[in-house]
Amino acid sequence: MALSSYVTPTTKLERSLKRIDQDVLRMGTLVEQSFRLSHQALFAKNLDAIEQINAIEKQIDAYYRQIELDCAKIITLQRPVALDLRLLNAFMHLVRDLERIGDYAQDLAELAMKLASYSPHSCLSDIEEMSRNAQIMLATSLMALTELDARAGRQVKIMDDRVDDAYDRLYQTLAGAKDIKGSIEPILLMVLVIRHLERMADHATNIGQRVAYIVTGQRH
Repeated sequence: MALSSYVTPTTKLERSLKRIDQDVLRMGTLVEQSFRLSHQALFAKNLDAIEQINAIEKQIDAYYRQIELDCAKIITLQRPVALDLRLLNAFMHLVRDLERIGDYAQDLAELAMKLASYSPHSCLSDIEEMSRNAQIMLATSLMALTELDARAGRQVKIMDDRVDDAYDRLYQTLAGAKDIKGSIEPILLMVLVIRHLERMADHATNIGQRVAYIVTGQRH
């Protein structure tokens, strides 16, 4: 079942909900793009991506504000039934998760700029894998949202364990580094990178959980 079909046959409300769900998916596409660009900035030293991310972030923020406003208007003026109210409440929460992932992508790009002048750390390949796994989680959660697939939404929670394990392992390695030659700054920056990636994965998990709630009405 696709997201756009999850509406009651009330004409005005149906049009409003369809417009919002299309905006949510467009916002999700922008967030995915921003995340990919931050990955390129960090691991391919594509610093041109930073300017692109800043432009995309403005679009993400605009969608976030508009979607929240549209949902609030429908709730206030159109008195949706319980099923549609559940959908609107889930929308309002999950766009906050999307907005936060976009913010973290922008932060990662700024960290990439600071790290660019340092030699690659031995942990970098593991951090890159962590980033890829977090991106897969986001893509899965958005697919679940598009198809209203509760099972896929819950699957993201299982995938999060891999990112959490990577965070714990990498944090221990970075925090326990000894005999550091030169500046400690790259170590501190990489700790921030893995923390941001871990939080991005958490927000992707939230989106998956909210999809399951939209479909089933049950919180997990």
